[in-house]
Amino acid sequence: MRLSSVEVIPYALPFERPYATARGVLERREMVLLRVRDEDGVVGLGEAVPLSLRGGVTLGNVVGELEEWAETQEDEGLSAPARCAVTVARMDLLGRRAVDQGGGRDEAVPCNATLVAGEAEAVAADAEAWAADGFGTFKLKLGAESASVPPIGVPARTRGIGDVEQVRAVREALGPEVRIRVDANQDWDLETAKATLTALEPYGIELAEQPVGALNEMAELARATSIPLAADESVASLDEAEEAAALGACAYTGIKLSKVGGPEEALRIADVLPAYITSALDGPVGIAAGAQTALSLAETGHPERLHLAHGLATQRLFAETIASVECELRNGMLHLPPGPGLGVEIDEDALQAHRL
Repeated sequence: MRLSSVEVIPYALPFERPYATARGVLERREMVLLRVRDEDGVVGLGEAVPLSLRGGVTLGNVVGELEEWAETQEDEGLSAPARCAVTVARMDLLGRRAVDQGGGRDEAVPCNATLVAGEAEAVAADAEAWAADGFGTFKLKLGAESASVPPIGVPARTRGIGDVEQVRAVREALGPEVRIRVDANQDWDLETAKATLTALEPYGIELAEQPVGALNEMAELARATSIPLAADESVASLDEAEEAAALGACAYTGIKLSKVGGPEEALRIADVLPAYITSALDGPVGIAAGAQTALSLAETGHPERLHLAHGLATQRLFAETIASVECELRNGMLHLPPGPGLGVEIDEDALQAHRL
């Protein structure tokens, strides 16, 4: 496919309130918008979200890679976030060129609420606000960001107190019917993970995402708890998915498109492990690409797991957007835009205001 122009546009969106994870606190999310045009003037959009808090490439690295790609259009050597942006932009361009896509679709995927860690009462109140908007699955960020959790080195039975208190508060506030999943972002050591998950078992946890780091530790933990485990950081490629499956390390994996390199690699991983799609705190283009990938999971080797909610409701965490048309959250479902391709349209004034 011959391109007539390529734009690489770094930008940042502010959060409504600081976003805390076990890896640090973010005031805003820095991203890169990739905009390509073909010889007919049709536009395709892609997006890269550098995962630098997790030790990945920086925003500057990704911008440099994409600017070089704009000159060569050679994919070899691109990092996963840059490869994701390129793959999604091409996919969007092809979709917009397709003559049989006239818009008018109404496609949606179920999403989980994402609860930022804090004091138990505040987290429960946040959960109630999401529940009032139709969400039935709730993901709690646990680990070092929990306000009452002492640092590593303190006995596991003490370190997990804040985590258990948050989960208890949400369960008591929302009742037995909702699904609760927890995510420690590999912050726990194996002893802490075993102790904390044992304490959480009475609260009916749907899954625990990346409680420890290494896949061999995940496999040991899986044998020690009744709570299903899900990978995240430890499965970023097809090879790692196959290793996780062979070890029995996890029942599921969450997949971030920027982490694995785009929708195609995501679907290859989902053929090996039952999967759900999660946001890397993406902008509107990344969220739409994630939603389309989530819809495509029905074509993978584990369609029976399609009841899992996806972690794609994070646009609600942002104070602003660069899109004039984007996915919409209604009653716990993420609805894709009706237009061809991803359906996302950029608000040029907003993009200019948020450029870096």
